[in-house]
Amino acid sequence: MSEERAEIRAIATELAPIAAAGEPGRVNRPLVRALGAIGLLRQVFPDDAEPRAATLCLLREGLAYGCTEAETALALQGLGGFPIRRHGSQTLVRRWIPAIAAGDVVAAFALSEPDAGSDAAALKLRAASSAHGWTLHGEKTWISNAPDADIYSVFARTGDDSGARGVTAFAVPADRAGLSGERIDMVAPHAIGRLVFDGVEVGPDDLLGAVGHGFGVAMGTLTLFRPSVGAFAIGMAAAALDAAVGHAAKREAFGAPLARLQAVSHRLADLTARIEAARLLVYSAAAAYDDDAPDAIIRAAMAKLLATELAQEAVDAAIQVHGAVALQRGHLLEHLYREVRAPRIYEGASEVQREIIARGLFA
Repeated sequence: MSEERAEIRAIATELAPIAAAGEPGRVNRPLVRALGAIGLLRQVFPDDAEPRAATLCLLREGLAYGCTEAETALALQGLGGFPIRRHGSQTLVRRWIPAIAAGDVVAAFALSEPDAGSDAAALKLRAASSAHGWTLHGEKTWISNAPDADIYSVFARTGDDSGARGVTAFAVPADRAGLSGERIDMVAPHAIGRLVFDGVEVGPDDLLGAVGHGFGVAMGTLTLFRPSVGAFAIGMAAAALDAAVGHAAKREAFGAPLARLQAVSHRLADLTARIEAARLLVYSAAAAYDDDAPDAIIRAAMAKLLATELAQEAVDAAIQVHGAVALQRGHLLEHLYREVRAPRIYEGASEVQREIIARGLFA
């Protein structure tokens, strides 16, 4: 595993110049195509097998260490394309998945709405019956890769039932009439936007899974990817820790390197042990998913909770060791400080993960 991790880190270093040439807040298509050309996206969408959570974790951790933009581009292709790969018709799969895996088409996962974030079952995007299927009316927001994506996995309410019932998933091309969007200026550097559906026509050929079972499509996707959010966090935490260790070894204060101060060295020692513990939990959760273990969802919640909260602490500690220099625009830690906050919110906020774990205790 360590050799594979080192190989992915080396690839991340090669991708970093392509990432740096991208425009903040926009999809970096050359970077997505590079991920396809190298073959990393093919590992997310293997030809004759289901994607493995352990593979996703290895890829996301290694890329996050050296190029968070590449990590995010890979993860978003996976999130957007997986519902099509698993639940789409053969026609949809043949049309979209090879192009997504090649990096020629950009995919997005459109679940969140203004009033439906962590409570995804509260979504209100309406799919009204029409002569040829349904028309979509409403909006999605905080959608990564929007409005630049080419294909969206969209979740809408086809029935009158509240909650998880009555939700249906669709594959909606970006050029479908009535679909528009706008960018949202965020702290995170990748594209995030809002989508407006003004009578967008969808039909049986666009279905992902069965009518009324779209919530399961969404949750199945998130269950696969949740352990790898923890891996993304571990990659960032490890990068921050290594930067802090390197700085503490050479930066002198009070007549000696910072590493000679117990307040610094012991804090970094503690973080080293905790990052390794979190890494083991992440890969344990991935193995539970791949083995179809009954507690896979709870393990994924524990992994995401612990790893993302720890990554925030690790980046903050590394900045403290560096001092003001780490807050300069363009510094590695300034970049990580902006990147590390969002994983504690998306794909289920930390509070949601605690609720999943707590329910498991008393089931």
